[in-house]
Amino acid sequence: MTVKDKIKIPKKDLKNIVMYGKRVLWGLVAFLLCFSSVVGGCCPFAVALIAVSGRKNFLFATIGSALGYIVFCSPENAIRYVSAVVICTLGTFALIFFKVKRDTYISMLIAGLSVFSTGLVMNVKAGATLGEYALTFGESVLALGSAFFFNRAVNCSLKRLKLKALPVTDLTCILVSASIVLSGLSFIEIKGVSFARIIAVLLILSTVRFGSQRFGLIVSLCLGFALGITKENGLFLLGAYAFSSLLCSLFTSFSSLAIAVSFALSMSFFAIAANLGAFSFCTVLESVIAGVILCILPEKLTLKLSDLWESGADIAPEGSLRQSLVVRLRFASSALAQVSESVRDVREKINSLSPVDPNESEIRMVASDQFFSISDMLADLAFEFDEAESFDFKSAGRIRRMLGEYDIFPENISAIIDKYDRMRIEILAPNDTKGLDNLRLTNEISKICKREFERGKINVSSAGTMLSFMEKPNFKMSIGFAQYSAEGNLCGDTIKTINDSRGHMIFIISDGMGKGSRAALDGAMGAGLLSKLLSAGFGFDSSLKVVNSALLVKSHEESLATLDCIRVDLFSGKCEFYKAGAPKSYVVKENSLTKCELTSMPAGILRGVEFAKRTTLLNTDDEIIMMSDGITDVGDDWLEEFLKLETSFDPNEKAKAILRLALENSDEKHRDDMSVIVAKMIEK
Repeated sequence: MTVKDKIKIPKKDLKNIVMYGKRVLWGLVAFLLCFSSVVGGCCPFAVALIAVSGRKNFLFATIGSALGYIVFCSPENAIRYVSAVVICTLGTFALIFFKVKRDTYISMLIAGLSVFSTGLVMNVKAGATLGEYALTFGESVLALGSAFFFNRAVNCSLKRLKLKALPVTDLTCILVSASIVLSGLSFIEIKGVSFARIIAVLLILSTVRFGSQRFGLIVSLCLGFALGITKENGLFLLGAYAFSSLLCSLFTSFSSLAIAVSFALSMSFFAIAANLGAFSFCTVLESVIAGVILCILPEKLTLKLSDLWESGADIAPEGSLRQSLVVRLRFASSALAQVSESVRDVREKINSLSPVDPNESEIRMVASDQFFSISDMLADLAFEFDEAESFDFKSAGRIRRMLGEYDIFPENISAIIDKYDRMRIEILAPNDTKGLDNLRLTNEISKICKREFERGKINVSSAGTMLSFMEKPNFKMSIGFAQYSAEGNLCGDTIKTINDSRGHMIFIISDGMGKGSRAALDGAMGAGLLSKLLSAGFGFDSSLKVVNSALLVKSHEESLATLDCIRVDLFSGKCEFYKAGAPKSYVVKENSLTKCELTSMPAGILRGVEFAKRTTLLNTDDEIIMMSDGITDVGDDWLEEFLKLETSFDPNEKAKAILRLALENSDEKHRDDMSVIVAKMIEK
């Protein structure tokens, strides 16, 4: 039995240990930051840390800061900085007490004002010179800037991201914050050789060796600046570290030894040029020590460092065909599960109202039909992927980095370009992801892809949340609709409008058999299931088979619904009519009127129901009019005369006018439910 097996800490206790360990760490970091002073004796970093520490950690940060300033500072400076700590703590506590939402700029303001106010009092009391006032102002700006870096560093999310995948802004803030903390160790010296500078060089060398030249340069600039401002004449470290990291990156294809030697030689050149005596010699010696440590690192540690900087080579490329296909199939599977659940719920509800006497033979045949339906659905998906001409991997990667800055970490991103050169972005994220409705995402993605996109559409399922962006099409639809319920408050007709995020607008009217609640249930079920399946990416024919089967088996009584669908391609203007037992529709082009009347069976009566189809082409200002049979059964003459003559109405007014005329021309005792959709093509 190993020691690990013997020592078993309950999860609750382990959670508390981790929680208090983090708080103690805040106090230790605050204590260490009190020694991170720049030239002139300014050390405002601990005050800045208090301002960003938050409700759970500010007390520990306050205690650590106060102790640190008392230990490391002169009595006069200790009084000044402890006063700044008190002011900053009171400001942070006030935010917590009044439940003010945490904001980066508020934290920056608290830190800056705390340092500036105490410094100003000390300057006035001592009769300071103009230069000393300027130094106080500069120190408050340093506190303000440090609060910004600290806040970004502690609030950036590292989940699902490795260092290479972090947004550059977050990575820079983390490195600057870590560099400031590391500068607090600069007081640990042996004969002028600094422990902090050895760690800094080792970090630069390991980043170049296991990361990349770009990140090595970022690390060297951050560390060079933070350590350079802590020592007089130390700013030469900024240029020395940066150039040396660039030079040693040329030898990454060789070995750790080559990288270490090239860095040490470059530092020797800068040390001689700076001519700072013992300090120059110490910087060279520190580089040599760090290089030796790099060369003797154990293999296990080097593998972990490589994995830390790994960009995800073991993961399929963003938007690859295999990965995107798997994601879409999973999403489609989830949509089918929702359909099945909806049918079950409806059937159970009806069974609770009436005795159950199912026809087993019919149910078995319907179940058999489902295999063909699923086959058709997979064929639809295969056709859609066949339409995808290419996948833009680079844009998908840039979008992932951009989303990281908004704390959005998707499971998959696909940037798909079809054979018509239209781009579609599909982002699959966990259901608990926040910020997907941020309007800025559309503008950011448009900048990255150099195309204009429409606002994203969100589709939620048990498999995750799909956020889709479609390139902005040439046209848009102005839509109006109106409804009349013949019996009670429930209308037997259901209207659905869908933007499928593939450049299509889809309009659906489903008319349940009869009137009242039973008709409303059938109509809602037909339109609801069809809209879900179409949104998931399935075709009209395969979706109709599923809806038909669902209506057949949901109860032992006859149950049917007509389905009237129109799909408009907003890029080309292509308009497709799909009718299953639905009445005629109209297309209005200038002063001409075209009738679309197709013979077909409604869903829910027989197996093997199919859509009757027709296609036309719409131009700017053309209109389509869809109606349920409650309107068309009233007659044609009055309707066609109205559609030919009235061109000034907007779609919503026209829909209401059609409904009003239908009511005027119908017998009140024999009225059916009425629904009308008017959609007008508008050029963007």
